[in-house]
Amino acid sequence: MRDCAAEQIEDVQGRADARAIAIDKVGIKNIRHPVRVRDRSEGHQHTIANFNMYVHLPHNFKGTHMSRFVEILNAHTREISVESFKDILLEMRTRLDAESAHLEMSFPYFVMKKAPVTGVESLMDYDVAFVGESTGDHYEQTIKVLVPVTSLCPCSKSISQYGAHNQRSHVTVQVKANQWIWVEELIDLVEGQASSQLYGLLKRPDEKYVTEYAYDHPKFVEDMVRDVAAQLKADDRVDWFIVESENFESIHNHSAYALIEMDKRDGQ
Repeated sequence: MRDCAAEQIEDVQGRADARAIAIDKVGIKNIRHPVRVRDRSEGHQHTIANFNMYVHLPHNFKGTHMSRFVEILNAHTREISVESFKDILLEMRTRLDAESAHLEMSFPYFVMKKAPVTGVESLMDYDVAFVGESTGDHYEQTIKVLVPVTSLCPCSKSISQYGAHNQRSHVTVQVKANQWIWVEELIDLVEGQASSQLYGLLKRPDEKYVTEYAYDHPKFVEDMVRDVAAQLKADDRVDWFIVESENFESIHNHSAYALIEMDKRDGQ
């Protein structure tokens, strides 16, 4: 048999490309890997993350080496964390000889919550993502958290003799910070501005409390994003943010939506 390992195998990806068109992002999507993230109450939390990993490809190269992305992930075994995020990006640039790299890590994050009256405990899950960009000496990281809450319509409350329609809302916050911010801090911020927060488990006294609390704290979708944005604007740790809210209407077959973006570094 021929000894293939001893033969010189051509690097097809390394061939020259004559089309003279660079590719902004090339790499792999939706690869799952265990990760460890910082947890405010427990220290660390282990979960499973979905990774998207891309690099810039110069115009003169035919392709990138896809297997190296997987090698980089597996080299970190189970110790991938927020702290090692920047190191992975730099390793991507080095291993793939790229001028820039982009890394996305999305995962479910769990918080133990107590019901407001009975104190019964249950887990709530939130969708969290970390996005990193590395180009030259510049590194930037964004934290993104989706927080499900309850919103109750002020107009419905005002014009109705009894009751008011409410809905579940998804409030998404993205921040670029100059200091560490806990995921739980962003969750707390959003839940504090909602008509009511959600819980995994409620007993009857809790359900009564949550229903009445929401009725006493009506919020339009516009109120939601403005109130959250006001908190982020006042936080000196936050340089840039996007806050958006989608209210899944209970009396319409469409959603209500609002978004605010602010770059505090530009004074905007």
